[in-house]
Amino acid sequence: MDFEVVILGSDANAYYMARCTHEAYEKKVRIFSVKPMSFVEHSNITLTTYNEDLWDINKFAKAMNDYVKNITASKIVCISSNETYARYLVANKDKLDKRIVFNYVDLEFLDSLMMKDLFFKTYGNSGLLPKTIVYNLNDELNIDFDFPVIIKPSNVIMFNHIEFLGKKKIYKLNTMEEVIKTIEYFKKSEYTDTLIIQEYIPGDDSALFDGVVYCNSNHKCEFMAFAQIGLQEHTSKMVGNAACLINGFNTNGYNEEVIYKFKDFMESIKFKGLAELDIKYDNRDKKYKILEINARQGRCSYYVSAAGYNLVKCLVDDLVYGKEHKFEIVKEKIGLSYVPKKIIKKYVVNEEFKKEMLKLYKKKKVVNPLVYRKDKSFKRMLFLIRKHFRYYKDYKNGYWKY
Repeated sequence: MDFEVVILGSDANAYYMARCTHEAYEKKVRIFSVKPMSFVEHSNITLTTYNEDLWDINKFAKAMNDYVKNITASKIVCISSNETYARYLVANKDKLDKRIVFNYVDLEFLDSLMMKDLFFKTYGNSGLLPKTIVYNLNDELNIDFDFPVIIKPSNVIMFNHIEFLGKKKIYKLNTMEEVIKTIEYFKKSEYTDTLIIQEYIPGDDSALFDGVVYCNSNHKCEFMAFAQIGLQEHTSKMVGNAACLINGFNTNGYNEEVIYKFKDFMESIKFKGLAELDIKYDNRDKKYKILEINARQGRCSYYVSAAGYNLVKCLVDDLVYGKEHKFEIVKEKIGLSYVPKKIIKKYVVNEEFKKEMLKLYKKKKVVNPLVYRKDKSFKRMLFLIRKHFRYYKDYKNGYWKY
């Protein structure tokens, strides 16, 4: 059957999914987004189109239908690079051209994952989550666990659409005074939804783990990867995103029982599609706890494709050809890094992780999702060089502290 892949978005996530498509099918990839970003600009593997209406849920369906009118394929596989586009696809499902296919859960389920207040209300009794309070901006403040605490917005879509003084993706706060000051930032902004106040699980960046799972249209899990993070981004807008990680490696001991536990959880909640699990190891009780579930691939999920499980091909096999695959753990030991090797040497705290990562560099088993040998225009290479050196400044001046 003839098909086309359309990727919604223009960020790093969108670029590497275009790369996955190009690696699997060796043809240029359609990118449809609200605005250009450097990640996809000057790429030789993408065909980019921009439309501001794509960022409006009420105009989204018309923008999509107008865009696909000139595509002759029998099926059009749509892949979102962020929460907004995923939600808009699901919300407008009945209004879209019938050739458009995607693998996301229904709107109520999607919101239970995407809206962090619903996430913790829905899955708080699973035993897999840290202590959490869902806080209404007008409520009396009562925190019943120790400092430091984490504060983040529950409504990511609303948060992403506004700017305000003191805006950060995640706040790590050590005193009640800092908490009150942060809440005031939100009260003075256009943000009107709830906040998540969560216990801070101690540990450096290597206590963080990344799980990537694909559940097919029949809610059966086909693969899961489980990678240890050595370093996360340390700037205010990017903290929480992995900067380097190793799949199939764990300085706490690689334990497949943990992976099967998360796989069983995803099947038990009837999930479908790609998901990224943000996980942290709590050394106090020796348990792995889910910080959040993104109902899409994450910014660093390309390592799964590099390990032999192409993320786009798994969607095409399912949505276009109706193929099912037996469950497998993605075991290949492979590193992923957005940052230069010198940053890893200087800022990774876990010496065992650092040693393993440097070994993988020597074996040429470390990938950068943005660096693709078949996509090397002069302007793109200039962008990558500038980004490479900007990381030195980002980490030197980074606000995130353990």
